[in-house]
Amino acid sequence: MTTTHKSVIVGTAGHIDHGKSTLIEALTGTHPDRLEEEKRRGITIDLGFAFLEDGSVRYGFVDVPGHERFVKNMLAGASGIDLVLLVVAADEAIKPQTREHFDICRLLGVKRGVIALTKCDLAERDTRDLARLEIEDFVKGTFLATAPIVEVSAKTQEGLAELKAALRNAAQEVSAKDTSRYFRLPIDRSFAVKGFGTVVTGTLFSGQVRVGDDVELLPEGKLLRVRGLQTGGKNVERAEAGQRTAVNLAGIEHAATRRGMVLSAKGRLRPTRRLDVKLELLPAAPTVKSRSQVHFHAGTLETIGEVFLLGRHELLPGETSLAQIRLQDEAVLVRGDRFIVRQFSPVVTIGGGMVLDPLARRFTAKDAGRAQFLEKIEGGTREDILRAMVDRNILGITAGEVIVRTGWLEAELRSAANALSQQQSVRVVSNEPLVLLSASRFSEIAKQLLARAERFHTENPLLQGITREELKAALGRRVRPEAFTDALQMLVDQKKLAVLGEFVKKTGAEITLTPEETRAKDQIVKAFGKAGLAVPSVNEVLTELKIDKLRAEKLLQILLREKVLVRVTSDLIFHRDALERLATLLAQYKKTNGDRIGVPAFKELTGITRKYAIPLLEYLDRQRLTRRAGDERVIL
Repeated sequence: MTTTHKSVIVGTAGHIDHGKSTLIEALTGTHPDRLEEEKRRGITIDLGFAFLEDGSVRYGFVDVPGHERFVKNMLAGASGIDLVLLVVAADEAIKPQTREHFDICRLLGVKRGVIALTKCDLAERDTRDLARLEIEDFVKGTFLATAPIVEVSAKTQEGLAELKAALRNAAQEVSAKDTSRYFRLPIDRSFAVKGFGTVVTGTLFSGQVRVGDDVELLPEGKLLRVRGLQTGGKNVERAEAGQRTAVNLAGIEHAATRRGMVLSAKGRLRPTRRLDVKLELLPAAPTVKSRSQVHFHAGTLETIGEVFLLGRHELLPGETSLAQIRLQDEAVLVRGDRFIVRQFSPVVTIGGGMVLDPLARRFTAKDAGRAQFLEKIEGGTREDILRAMVDRNILGITAGEVIVRTGWLEAELRSAANALSQQQSVRVVSNEPLVLLSASRFSEIAKQLLARAERFHTENPLLQGITREELKAALGRRVRPEAFTDALQMLVDQKKLAVLGEFVKKTGAEITLTPEETRAKDQIVKAFGKAGLAVPSVNEVLTELKIDKLRAEKLLQILLREKVLVRVTSDLIFHRDALERLATLLAQYKKTNGDRIGVPAFKELTGITRKYAIPLLEYLDRQRLTRRAGDERVIL
């Protein structure tokens, strides 16, 4: 029977030389320091990793640097952890990096953890007790307020069994990751392996990935194939959310990948340089003014950001505000992602927060609705959030746009869209692809369509209707094709408009002619009818009329639409009766003379000149009454 392991990522936090790496080695048998410089200097410079299977739990330990100069590497490792293992040396207690690491974990939304009081072999009982009291005071009122404090010594093995038990208990409270979400893996390391090529590693944030899958490398947008996978140091066919994962990629050189990039499901995420956020400053942070520059950390990315405070000029220590952050480099984020900001200089952690809209509009002081929109995004239900997004987009919004901003599954999005549609607050203007528009905006478009059609009839009483393209163009560029099509269909269903081929007309609207126009129309019909096949030019006929040329041309168009007249060339128009008689003549000719006729015989048969004969023969070819065969026609 196969045992199902729960994957839990444990991140260490604590001051330099408080024994984080040594403790992980004591727990797992693996020393996480992998760089020669780290081993030589005895400190962790970059991220280290180790694994442990304990019962039904598979731990992935991320050992992060404690030295203040390497905190940016710590930030890359802290993202995605489920539990924090806060390491405090019994002989030194709480130190500056202890505080900074702890603040980072809290700002990143870590909810659980265990506290290890290390180096107990170097401290007397009184010293241990004082350190414990200092720790208890330090974590009071925080997410670690009830966390166990386990006294350990990696050197003597004291407390290791108790520490594993405490980790096991904490791991049971960690929610299982949802593997049905879209695959996302922020890259924290990249290297080449001889014989295999490029390998990247990271904590799998969401979803799952299999060997052979196509994945997208962002922000480059390059499609790659997964050649191989490892989790916990073992080759696997599939990796799931919550696991430390190494991905062997085909189709890219090692030098083209780096920390801060993201592997994701194709088309489900989008790079951004502008995001709306909820920003929190630490109590000990300096005041931050709008347009201040900061070091921005999210996932494994580090870049420079410019902070624009919403509705205020400065943010005081311990305060929270809505803000927009404009990034120097592209980031790949979704709603709900956590981030850290550090002061530009000197570089210290000053705050963090949560991403509300990763594809934010450019910040402007005139955008009065932004704060209300972001409040809905932060605390609303899925329906609230979707409606806020739809209402804020006058063009409407597609499923793809919603998904890249929220990370929702398409089924979740469609469920919310259906609920809003039933409430008649949102209109589904297209199902495939899914396009949503606010109900009020859709109503405006329908009214504009109807009004434009009515105005067209008023201005053009001699035309049967406005063309679809002209009607669509009248709405301007701020209407999606899907919205136009849906609004038009609704008006047709309501019998307010009717569609005749490419023309749209108001239901019940008819062409009305004045007596003068009626006489002119009859005159046009008589002129072409009397002429037979030797018709006059269009201009000759229209100039004989006692109405202006524009109205005369519209009358001619009416007769062409009614098929009383038939246009053979741009300047040759025939009465339909004459063309019907011509077809009868050809049929009779075929019976007595065979099925072939040349131009001379055709001219003799019809009594017309070559000026009319050639265009008429070409017309008969198009009507498939004849077929050209050399210099003759075959009568069909």
